[in-house]
Amino acid sequence: MPFPDVPDPAAEDALIPLSALQHYLFCPRQCALIHVEQLWAEDGATAEGRLLHEAVDAGGQERRPGIRIARGLALRSLALGLAGRADVVEFHGRGRAAVPFPVEYKRGKPKAHRADEVQLCAQAICLEEMFGCAISEGALFYGTTRRRLAIVFDVTLRTLTAEVAAATRAMIRAQHTPRPVRMPGCRRCSMADLCRPDRLERPPKVARWLAAQLDA
Repeated sequence: MPFPDVPDPAAEDALIPLSALQHYLFCPRQCALIHVEQLWAEDGATAEGRLLHEAVDAGGQERRPGIRIARGLALRSLALGLAGRADVVEFHGRGRAAVPFPVEYKRGKPKAHRADEVQLCAQAICLEEMFGCAISEGALFYGTTRRRLAIVFDVTLRTLTAEVAAATRAMIRAQHTPRPVRMPGCRRCSMADLCRPDRLERPPKVARWLAAQLDA
């Protein structure tokens, strides 16, 4: 007799890192360099972010009146094909009725794009799948403002999160690295020297000729 609660090993092996969604929304090529080509470069900003996450994750369990706080909680969603780890999950309420409330810590300040929101929403969907409950909102905590920003997991954000997860999975499974496209964000990307957008977006004439021959 089959046991439906036992995860499919093949599905487990196909899970991609939850963090890849944020990388993909910031820049698909950056995402591919990290998760397809297994490259990484750290600068001051990424080091600061890494240390922030390590400090948060090291806090362990904590209890406050009506709230249990878990740090570094492992996450998984077979529906989205993701696995990762949450900075902080607050469980509001008592016992089995407690509702998870994800909190993601970020250096800097709120951004114009929705990458941070998508990452948090993906965490919420993982928690819903793991605990069998509905989660309506979570929060992003930014190091510069030192404040929480409440995020509502509405239909629009959930749809965007599912679409980004599907696109990111497809790119990683295909082992495809997009061509470089110079963007304003390139100047603050730690991967710029590995990506070389200025050099590769407009290759020398000989390289362009050779590429055209190979594509013919």
